[in-house]
Amino acid sequence: MGEQKVSALVTGGGASAGPPLGPALGPLGVNIMEVIKAINDKTKDFEGMKVPVTVVVDSDTKKYEIEIGIPSAAALIMKEAGIQKGSGASGTEWAGDVTMDGIVKVANTKLEKSYASSLKSVAKTIVGTCVALGVKIEGKTPKEITVEINEGKWDEKFQ
Repeated sequence: MGEQKVSALVTGGGASAGPPLGPALGPLGVNIMEVIKAINDKTKDFEGMKVPVTVVVDSDTKKYEIEIGIPSAAALIMKEAGIQKGSGASGTEWAGDVTMDGIVKVANTKLEKSYASSLKSVAKTIVGTCVALGVKIEGKTPKEITVEINEGKWDEKFQ
């Protein structure tokens, strides 16, 4: 028959045999608990975040592959900042602060999935996301940091 795909957004490290995965996997004849355990192993670094997951099942052999997507930049930044949600009043209230190393870490995670040419350009996008969330970087506003990135102040971090 070929292959069948099941895609879902799961909480990193916290997928269960309940909906949305269990009922979708059931008819495909795979060991649901085994698949769930594999998904949780692969997503544990994204604990508490919504992670896009696709399970590809070979209808004949019942072998499966699990493809893990990358959480949104916003989710990754919130994890680095240790916050559950953005400020909701960006520009006036600040919900948290991340280090430039945190920005670089998020940028690196995103780089493999983006079409950007350099880590620096991805980092600037990530800083842009910080504006929307109300997150400062190194205690400065995203605007100030963007200026510094453009001036080359942080270049050693982007090597």
